[in-house]
Amino acid sequence: MIGDETVPGAALLLAAAPVGRGRLVDAASALPALAAVRPEVLTGTAAASVVELVEPADPQVVLVRLRSAAAAPGPLLVHLIGQLTLDRRQQLPHLALARTTAATVRYTALPWHWLSAELQFRPPGTTTVLADLTADQAAWERLPPPSALGVAGAALYGAVSPPPGRRAPGEPLYSRAVAALLRSATAHPSPAELHELAVSRAGLPAGARLLTPLTTGAAAPYPGPPALPTGAGAAAGPGPGPAAPPGPAAPPPVRTAHGGPSAPVTGVPRGATAHPAQGSTAPRTRPAAAPAPAGGPMARDGSPVPPARPAGSGTVPSGPARPPAPAAPAGPQDPHPAILAAAHEGRHGEAAAMAAAWEQYALRHHGADSAEAVHWLEVRADLARLAGDFGRSCELWLSAASARLGAGEPEDGRDVVAAVDRAHHCWEQVGDDTAARSLAPRLAPLRRRVPGPRPGAVEALERRIETLGAVGAN
Repeated sequence: MIGDETVPGAALLLAAAPVGRGRLVDAASALPALAAVRPEVLTGTAAASVVELVEPADPQVVLVRLRSAAAAPGPLLVHLIGQLTLDRRQQLPHLALARTTAATVRYTALPWHWLSAELQFRPPGTTTVLADLTADQAAWERLPPPSALGVAGAALYGAVSPPPGRRAPGEPLYSRAVAALLRSATAHPSPAELHELAVSRAGLPAGARLLTPLTTGAAAPYPGPPALPTGAGAAAGPGPGPAAPPGPAAPPPVRTAHGGPSAPVTGVPRGATAHPAQGSTAPRTRPAAAPAPAGGPMARDGSPVPPARPAGSGTVPSGPARPPAPAAPAGPQDPHPAILAAAHEGRHGEAAAMAAAWEQYALRHHGADSAEAVHWLEVRADLARLAGDFGRSCELWLSAASARLGAGEPEDGRDVVAAVDRAHHCWEQVGDDTAARSLAPRLAPLRRRVPGPRPGAVEALERRIETLGAVGAN
């Protein structure tokens, strides 16, 4: 790893696998040996901090640790030991955590593209990811090419092993070899040398696939975001950055699964914080209103007029909700067209990763309380809905609503009501009863606190909760 040895380094050691019959690898068994390695050997610096995560159950916990590690100024080593799985809907790779099951991958596992979102802005040559992964049967049969596992901003080395052919969990052979080599090392070896030696000594199972920067071809970082416009509620940026990939000046609406048009991602409001299901950081400023997308009604002050709400039954609207529409940064540097284009072409994981990277940029340069941060949370919520991932979209809209309430916005405020309505709508579309039940404890108190002007919404929620409870009891 290239870097100034006088700057302290950092290492994040993560071992995770599902609890119970779904466990395919005894991931935690290799951590004691890795933890015994001197920190300066792990990172190649005179001093280093080491964080261990053993069997975490919540992807948000892992995200917080990963984000903290990514902020370290010196060389960084991320060592992952665990189980590779794919979500059922989009077939995107995830790292399974303690509570992950085949039906709950999207809510309980760590999306692999989060690694790129957090690490891609680090200085080139300072980040190494070592991955010792065991794929479950479904993931092994549909294993994406090594290039799909590349981590932007990092050199990725490691191995992906097939599921063990016996009932007992497999062993993290690659990690044990790495630990043995590092404990006997007198100096920090290069990642390539360490990987080559570890593979030769690990005794990996037949068919194991090796990961190196040459095979993974880690994607280039997304261009640094430009400064956003000052005034009108937007914080000043640190200066212009490279232009985003060119996109259409006015992207067309995306057709949803219901057949109706949704608001373009370029019209999603600017501002919010954190990754999915994370609403603990409340924004303190509110994004300013701006012209609505072409063809949309506007109030005298230039703000978009919210669409008329259906009257009557008290159920959540059958069609997708329209997000509010503050202006996006003008000109060719506007990232929204490129993000929308990726989503429109079915590259939902790429679109989500780009939005997550811009959110990380907003958090670092404008702060967790900024309108810019709030914007990107809501962008990601709408992208999840466009991808058909209603559970994750619900989580994100719940986080947005909680953030706005925490910032002091009124319970009957337009943006708060809209966020809760969208969360409720997406929750109604979640077809997996287990996933819907897991979201209900977050949605129910918010829906009762923010019933909105439409009568019957709370009653509709409670009826479905009762039904889910009955289904769960059978």
